[in-house]
Amino acid sequence: MLSQTVEYALRAAVYLANQNPAPRTTEQIADVTRVPQAYLSKVMQSMARGGLVRSQRGIHGGFVLARSPAEMTILEVVNAVDPIQRIETCPLGIPSHGANLCPLHRRLDQALAAVEAAFGTTTLAEVLSEPTRSVPLCGMIPNVLSSLVTLGGPAESEKVQPETK
Repeated sequence: MLSQTVEYALRAAVYLANQNPAPRTTEQIADVTRVPQAYLSKVMQSMARGGLVRSQRGIHGGFVLARSPAEMTILEVVNAVDPIQRIETCPLGIPSHGANLCPLHRRLDQALAAVEAAFGTTTLAEVLSEPTRSVPLCGMIPNVLSSLVTLGGPAESEKVQPETK
């Protein structure tokens, strides 16, 4: 299971990838991604320390990705805020096991390796370009909404219309 911090970082990274290269404030990111602003500030600091985002000061400032969405992987985002912990030695501390993992822990580590491999080969750009009817980030990203038909999303006649009172 991925931590809430990872989930929040991925939401922010996908949002920034979609808005690239326009900077977005912590408040803007928090509103769209539905992440508490104080928590998001800490997540963004971790991502900045990890070299994934840069902050720009000034009236049109905010956060931007440090590299193109096509060059940034999901694994980099995960590792910047809460790295995947592989099982290298017996978690129970059994001396006779050491690095020779039992079948259970070996399988768990293999699963972690598979997740690591999948995340390491998936870029933010790929996440945004994948055809789907589910709009990332609660359907609140205008650029994604406007490109849905192009990407295989619902046709104009299939879109959900807001209820009127």
